[in-house]
Amino acid sequence: MVQQLVQGGLTGVGGGLVIGRQRVREFRHDTPVDRGRGVTAVAGELGAELARAIRVGLAPSGPGPYGSRGPSELTWYAFAVTYARDHWVGRAATTRNETSEALALVTRAMLWDVPGRPGDDVLHRALRSWAFLGPGASEHDIPARDRLVLAWVAKASRPLVDFHDPVVARSVLEALRLRRDGSAAAPETVRRKRKVLVKALYYAMEQGELGSHPLNRIRWRVPKQARSVDPRSVINPHQARDLLAALSYVGGYHRAKGRRLVGLFAGMYYAGLRPEEAVAVTLPDCTLPETGWGRLVLHRTRPQAGKKWTDSGEFHDDRGLKNRPPGEVRIVPLPPPLVAIWRDSVQTHGTAPDGRLFFTERGNIVGYTIIHRVWKEARTLALPPQLAATPLAKRPYDLRHSALSTWLAAGADPAEVAQRAGNSVEVLLTRYAKCLYDRQSINNQRIEDLLEAYDSRPDRTAG
Repeated sequence: MVQQLVQGGLTGVGGGLVIGRQRVREFRHDTPVDRGRGVTAVAGELGAELARAIRVGLAPSGPGPYGSRGPSELTWYAFAVTYARDHWVGRAATTRNETSEALALVTRAMLWDVPGRPGDDVLHRALRSWAFLGPGASEHDIPARDRLVLAWVAKASRPLVDFHDPVVARSVLEALRLRRDGSAAAPETVRRKRKVLVKALYYAMEQGELGSHPLNRIRWRVPKQARSVDPRSVINPHQARDLLAALSYVGGYHRAKGRRLVGLFAGMYYAGLRPEEAVAVTLPDCTLPETGWGRLVLHRTRPQAGKKWTDSGEFHDDRGLKNRPPGEVRIVPLPPPLVAIWRDSVQTHGTAPDGRLFFTERGNIVGYTIIHRVWKEARTLALPPQLAATPLAKRPYDLRHSALSTWLAAGADPAEVAQRAGNSVEVLLTRYAKCLYDRQSINNQRIEDLLEAYDSRPDRTAG
């Protein structure tokens, strides 16, 4: 089609627009205004192919940046590699990782059925490990096997302009719904991957590779997700104390795998910290008095991303607060039980060389895998079987949910709660305004006591 556009040119014959020998659309009117409207309509339908054909026809002859075939034959894979590199600098490591995951999924959905296709696991590993890295990545570092896989992908990739085919676009969107094993992906995961694809296609428009956004014509929606926290996952203070106590029994006594992390989990429950905030807490940022409330000046997070995605080559990124400008701080009051736990942790285990309160045996940042494993064991020790089989505090992040729910249930001002937690009031009330576990029974008892008090009155007719 594009070669016809370039070689055959654009000619008007009998009031219609002809590309090469193919008539694209007939115009019913022959006035200049109507011709202009017709050309606009055709341009909208052909999108990037028409725009690039005009550009190539007016450009000086030569191979151009994409070879002698011209930019119209730019494949999705070639574009995705460029997009990942152009959007590397200044991005958070977790964002780079999520972008790579989404681009790899879309790339697998944009492949022709060409002989020699690698296995899905091999294909996924090569794309995730080497295809969408930053400007500093070198092809010489890629193992020979993965180079062959990526060479096959480059040949089998469909053109970028195929996104204008609604069938192709919809098939890619449907692929976003699935995990690698074929099961349904979580709605939040689908939303993030679609967001990456939408931004990538907008970048293609910006670069002149697409004339319009292909997904605007596709009636496809991300699956709805529950915006509020499952009340079954929220624990009450008694259960929180039992779980924190059980952490001390996880792992051997000398290695103290669980005892080292009691304060970390306590910070998530009593102070509402996110995991990436809890692992970054340092002693100089804390005020831990012998009695009463303490204070934490929170200004740093260490989200886990992977060495390939961080600028430092470390496993954890070094960032500011989530959804906040660089350098902004958050003051978090620390209740007396948490102050006591953190003081005991410092006295027992000390601090890491950089002042962090919580660290592994080797002084490293605590990884998410360790956090989940330790919590799983503590939950099994602390909860009876009938509760362990429920969603109650199933994930470490549920401690934060429980903290914010507890504060709201205590009657704290939502604006103050949102400020402590680092959320907006809207998000707070939408997601976290849930009752504590078994709090309904407490309210039922209060109602019952009130009714019994009236029943026991000697004069029931009195007002």
